[in-house]
Amino acid sequence: MNKRQVGARQEAVAAEYLRGKGYRILERNYRNDYGEIDIIAEDGRSLVFVEVKFRSAGDYGDPLEAVDRRKQKRISRAAMRYYSGQGKERPCRFDVIALYGDGSIRHLADAFEYQ
Repeated sequence: MNKRQVGARQEAVAAEYLRGKGYRILERNYRNDYGEIDIIAEDGRSLVFVEVKFRSAGDYGDPLEAVDRRKQKRISRAAMRYYSGQGKERPCRFDVIALYGDGSIRHLADAFEYQ
């Protein structure tokens, strides 16, 4: 499996995890001029922009560390473009899902603020 296939598989795992928690998946791999958002979902009334990170081993650090300030800015800009096209105001937040090679999952709701 190449990196893209592994990423797609892990994003599918994250989407199923969110569905199991009662989220409604609206978009996967949303792209615009500002960047990409792995998953856009609804949690109750809230619009949730989710970044998914996977590490098969600890060689490159914790996947949560990969969502640095630069990545947060890109996600924020892409999210604002999506949000502004919705035509209605609603609460939103940014979550991060970390997937590990041992099959464990960490979900940080409201992981960072708009940058």
